[in-house]
Amino acid sequence: MSTLLQWVMHIKIPIICTSLVFLLLIACNRQDDIEPTNAKEPPVTIERSGWLASQEILEASGMQASHSRRGDFFVHNDEGKPMIYAVDESGADLGSVLVVPAKNKDWEDMTSVVVEQGRWLVLGDIGDNQARRDSIKLYFVDEPQTGENNRYSGEQDLRHWLTLTYPDGARDCEAMAYDPVDKQILLLSKRDKPPRLYAVDIETALSKDAAVLKFLGTISPLRPPTIKDHVKWGGRVDFISQPTGLDISADGMEAVVISYRSLYRYKRHPDESWLSALNRRPEEVVGPPAVQNEAIAFAQDGNSIFVTTEKLPAPIYRIEFRE
Repeated sequence: MSTLLQWVMHIKIPIICTSLVFLLLIACNRQDDIEPTNAKEPPVTIERSGWLASQEILEASGMQASHSRRGDFFVHNDEGKPMIYAVDESGADLGSVLVVPAKNKDWEDMTSVVVEQGRWLVLGDIGDNQARRDSIKLYFVDEPQTGENNRYSGEQDLRHWLTLTYPDGARDCEAMAYDPVDKQILLLSKRDKPPRLYAVDIETALSKDAAVLKFLGTISPLRPPTIKDHVKWGGRVDFISQPTGLDISADGMEAVVISYRSLYRYKRHPDESWLSALNRRPEEVVGPPAVQNEAIAFAQDGNSIFVTTEKLPAPIYRIEFRE
């Protein structure tokens, strides 16, 4: 046998195997292109509206629209000082308020609830990366108001705080919202597959010092990573299908969930629970194109959705669905 023939015989099998793998990758990528979660993405506009300007906002992990001043939003870091930062949709620094007495161990989301006095913000100290915390806390504070020069400043006294435990062991959670229809605060776990939905009713939340969350059930899993995602996200790919933020519209009929990769919109039917609605296939939009999206909020009028990220520099994106 000639030396050339021996060389060909030696490399033939590896070449065939490599070719098959290459063709398989192409086929999978094409499959991803033609068969996303939905037949096609919903009609949507994503625009960068600005950048977080405050040098004190280092890791924006929660966001909530002001109901007192249209166009203002409240943001918090995920650790450090117990501060509420005010911005507009361009990210302009409108000031900040110190919440006392409170601790920011791992604030991951915030929401807003209606009370007799008006509205309270609810700050969720709910993060638990290692699922080791015996309990989590919710801090309730009056929605901040502007003062001199239309800026937010000073200190805000806590109205109430609540210690919560899970009925089935510690959970990492970064997504929290208030459901004004069923009058409960919802928490959606992060690292469980599929995510688990918990609730505390608002009467208990406002009247008790401690309570056990109610486990409502699991929701439909968010779309798992594709081959393209593995190429794009590398070592972070395991995190891109996990919920990092949640908000519910003021009328309680729409919910949005953000992950590192995608935004998901859900609609509920009249008299339907959010557990049921979250188990239907959502509308999925890949984006916004930021590194680590963790904060999401409906605008006060519910027509726009705003998202920002923990990573600096931190852009703010405005998302609008075109019905």
